Amino acid sequence: MNFRRVVITGVGAITPVGNDVPSYWNALLNGVSGAAPITLFDATNFRTQFACEVKNFDPLDHFEKKEARKYDRHVQLAMVAAKQSMDDANFDLEKLDTNRGGVIFSSGIGGITSLELGFEEFQSCGKFNPFYITRMIADMAAGHISMMYKFRGPNFGTVSACASSTHALSVAFDQIRLGRADVMITGGVETAVTRSGIGGFNAMHALSTRNDDPQHASRPFSKSRDGFVMGEGAGSLIFEEYEHAIKRGAKIYAEVVGIGASADAYHMTATHPDGEGAVLVMERALEDAGMKPEEIDYINMHGTSTPVGDVSEVKAILKVFGDHAYKMSLSSTKSMTGHLLGGTGAIEAIASILAIKEGIVPPTINHDEEDKDPDIDYNLDFTFNQAKKREVRAAMSNTFGFGGHNATIIFKKFEG
Repeated sequence: MNFRRVVITGVGAITPVGNDVPSYWNALLNGVSGAAPITLFDATNFRTQFACEVKNFDPLDHFEKKEARKYDRHVQLAMVAAKQSMDDANFDLEKLDTNRGGVIFSSGIGGITSLELGFEEFQSCGKFNPFYITRMIADMAAGHISMMYKFRGPNFGTVSACASSTHALSVAFDQIRLGRADVMITGGVETAVTRSGIGGFNAMHALSTRNDDPQHASRPFSKSRDGFVMGEGAGSLIFEEYEHAIKRGAKIYAEVVGIGASADAYHMTATHPDGEGAVLVMERALEDAGMKPEEIDYINMHGTSTPVGDVSEVKAILKVFGDHAYKMSLSSTKSMTGHLLGGTGAIEAIASILAIKEGIVPPTINHDEEDKDPDIDYNLDFTFNQAKKREVRAAMSNTFGFGGHNATIIFKKFEG
């Protein structure tokens, strides 16, 4: 089957280290941590009292007050990131066939803020807000974005925990290459820095408790790592059919060339210790792209800073890439942004695309030479502490989620 080519023509992001793509990218290259004490609620009595929050975001800068009240925080962030990406793509909306435009946008949890507030309101006044359901459900970011642009093509959300937004990108890719759409707004969002979000992950012992030093708490591949740092934010990308983009003279960031999906089929929350599902998902993405392992120059790793997960991903990379693994650049940008759960794959896809476009790999921060894990091979280039200039012909982005969900996507330097 002859698949249609898919390119990226717009990007948008609201992250813990920057509320637009240039700010986000600049912060990554400079090794800026977004971790700080929690301000969104009183975390005094929680085991973890810090997170990577989005900063300086006022919904009234983007929505009328009456309109803003209809949207949960996750929908607000998603809509703003989507607008950034559409503005960046610079469509002539009067000429765009919106019947051929779709939206696949993910959230692993959805409106958890509204879920909490809704029960508080019910307990205090005995009734629920009319917008309770539409604020809460995880598909509403996709729905509202489609309404913004009157896109009547494929429209839904994907939910696969931390793999959600890479699955969203994967589905959007398929919609275009199979001829079902010409333009897709795709990405992911999460806003789980809430009492139940932090408290729930604390109960699982999944979060770092380095309360005395939040900025150094996310430390992937270091021996002293003690869990991930919760992040929030949204990333949005415009996927467009190649001929459609060329015809309108669009700027092109990179090309989407392959996707993979797999399951660990092992445990609710832990990755397979030998990375079996991770091996499969990377192999499948390479096969889908028609690429050899030696053609990948950079992997934006899942790298959450958890004791088991980091080791299993390293093992999987060594198995898939063999000797070439030592020639690639690797990094975990979660060391700066924290873990955005269902939004993480989208912002990391943007980082991967910009690494290709700009020829520079963002770092993994917070690593000390003395803090080495005997189970990790440090002959690999984890791009510790400082960005690295190099040609990136193709980049792979990995995301793995609770439930054993694995997703991988490959981007390639655009050549007409």
